[in-house]
Amino acid sequence: MVSRAEQLCRDALVCDMVWPLDFDPADTVGNDYGKLKRFKDAGVNLLSVTLAGDRHNSAQALAIVAEARRKLAALPDIQIVQRIDDVEAARRADKLAVALQFEGTRCLDRNLDLIEAFRDLGIRHNLLAFNMANSAGGGCADVNDGGLTRFGARVVAEMQRAGVLVDLSHCGPRTSMDALAMAQRPMVFSHSNATTLAPSFRNITDEQIRAVAATGGLVGISGCSGYLGSDHDLAAAVVRHIDHICELVGPKHVGLGLDVVFDGEAVTAWIRSRPDEWPVAADPNWPGFSYVMPEQLPEIVDGLLSKGYVDADIENILGRNWLRVCAAAWE
Repeated sequence: MVSRAEQLCRDALVCDMVWPLDFDPADTVGNDYGKLKRFKDAGVNLLSVTLAGDRHNSAQALAIVAEARRKLAALPDIQIVQRIDDVEAARRADKLAVALQFEGTRCLDRNLDLIEAFRDLGIRHNLLAFNMANSAGGGCADVNDGGLTRFGARVVAEMQRAGVLVDLSHCGPRTSMDALAMAQRPMVFSHSNATTLAPSFRNITDEQIRAVAATGGLVGISGCSGYLGSDHDLAAAVVRHIDHICELVGPKHVGLGLDVVFDGEAVTAWIRSRPDEWPVAADPNWPGFSYVMPEQLPEIVDGLLSKGYVDADIENILGRNWLRVCAAAWE
């Protein structure tokens, strides 16, 4: 018998707005179709895939996007998202809608014209900085966050004009608040959890949560153990973070950015090799990261049901909030 939670996952529009494909050099769209299929089989309708970012220049980013688009286009049950209507169209056709994103603005090579050019190639979602400062602003791993630079302010303005969603995960707190003060459209923290529940350099304060909600945006909850503050029962920890944000700003300002890495050991080794970018790597007792898997969506929904959330609020959290925010940011 199908449980109520499983039925809700089947019936609802489900958006997971962060799959960090670029974290593992062995992962490419070409050899990772099995992982894309896991999201689809788990009920995900829209998946935003990270292709490039602050580890790439513009030429590298372009090559990565071109390869990804070619390989995705060859998959029969995948549809690349260019505009908001593509999400529901893919769902009706029983396809997984795939959006593309960058984690950081170094790949723009300080050329604002590339924002619109990459948008036309499907990059509808862009973080300003990834853990460490770049020419746009500070990162969350910086000892001192100098805030949004003058160039960064131009990037934010151009992203909003061009219809590219401004994402503040991995940014420093001052940089994120500076950007939020410029909001003309909704902005997001696509995969950042609550510092109140789990102190981490990657998490965000209640002030940041309220500020992003005031733009009409949302916080996507990451399923990464390090940001959840728990190494066990990660689905229940996701529910705690969702509940905290709902208490602060209401259920229309939270969604899922599960940030799934299927090989936790590989990403842990990669992070340990980059201690300046990942302060946790300097701790010899750091156990590494583990992740909520796509198949655990019913566990998250069951936890929300047990806390008294009604179906409409759960449907918003699973995906309708993301659809609303993307529609406002993209069009």
